Amino acid sequence: MQSGQFDLIVVGAGMVGSALACALAGKGLRLALLDAQPLAALPEPRSASGYDPRVSALSAASEQILRAVGAWQRIPAERLCAYRHMCVWDAEGTGEVRFDADALSEPRLGHIVENWQVQNALLARLQESDVTLLGESRVQGLVREDEGWRLNLDDGRQLRAPLVLGADGARSRLRDLAGFAMREWDYLHHAVVTTIELDQPHQDTAWQRFLPSGPLAYLPLPPRDGRHFCSIVWSLLPDAAERVMALTDQAFCLALTEALEGRLGAVKAADPRVCIPLRQRHAKRYVMPGLALLGDAAHSIHPLAGQGVNLGLLDAAQLADVLLAARERGETIADLAVLERYERARMGNNLAVMAAMEGFERLFHADALALRWLRNAGMQLFERAPLLKARVMRQAMGLDGELPSLAR
Repeated sequence: MQSGQFDLIVVGAGMVGSALACALAGKGLRLALLDAQPLAALPEPRSASGYDPRVSALSAASEQILRAVGAWQRIPAERLCAYRHMCVWDAEGTGEVRFDADALSEPRLGHIVENWQVQNALLARLQESDVTLLGESRVQGLVREDEGWRLNLDDGRQLRAPLVLGADGARSRLRDLAGFAMREWDYLHHAVVTTIELDQPHQDTAWQRFLPSGPLAYLPLPPRDGRHFCSIVWSLLPDAAERVMALTDQAFCLALTEALEGRLGAVKAADPRVCIPLRQRHAKRYVMPGLALLGDAAHSIHPLAGQGVNLGLLDAAQLADVLLAARERGETIADLAVLERYERARMGNNLAVMAAMEGFERLFHADALALRWLRNAGMQLFERAPLLKARVMRQAMGLDGELPSLAR
């Protein structure tokens, strides 16, 4: 039975936890990364499209973080889809906004990548590192001791470390065991997610239409054998989501074609659909003595702009910066004063993005005539303000503002 003493333990080996472990690897720290799932390469999807429905819209900052930790280079080029344009419009009016990489003097706005590809690239990097990988390890108890924390695992093993970092997702077990207070509420929407095959190319564009039922996003995927694909995220009220999930494949494809006004021709086929309830969460504090939360364990937001994993990767990069700088100065990395530097650097930014997404979500679900007029007029004004558009887009891409060293 394996037990052990470490300098720090990362709980949760998703994209954010694995990126953090990669960033801290090789720095002279005794580091363990544990997860309830086996830490083995994920298999190729068996869907008709060949794609997995779970994708991320990775920003330039996220790309840089993954490149800096040695993972980006391991993602096969044919599984990366760079998008150079974004088109957002309102179904109930004339408002339309277009973003273009050329206007920013950038080669692209971002990449759409399947989560499993990022996960496998990070795991391959970790398997070459000095990080202790503990798969199929479920945390059952968290006990405060004189020298730090003891993690009791479900198979009887005990792990100890002065610092424990929780990256175990929106339903974080570690967060609950530690007693972090949360603010959370339902969006009263479900996301219907799948991969579709299109009649026409996606034009290297991410498409988003705000429908009365909720926003519909078409996220471009690489073409395969002359066929054209997008990942879709359709945010719907629960009753509408239930009806969409019950449609035949043919009726579902027709509904999607009509919802995007046929801008990419007909939807020819769709993989099986997944329906995910949407809930927003935010921890009132990210840190306690010897404990810190990051990624979805600290905050989860509406998938409206695909910012969730980008915020999480910035958390990981910032926390790595704080811990390594403190260690270099001879400070104790588990001290609350050290961890609060991470919290101060990230909480305000995360809250600002969450508030913006909440505001958009509410504005585009408003039925009042005055609000519909306001949002369409606002979109038209925004479209005619190239400097403002560029500033907003550069901020979203992680090209401006104060960034952790791994993101620069």
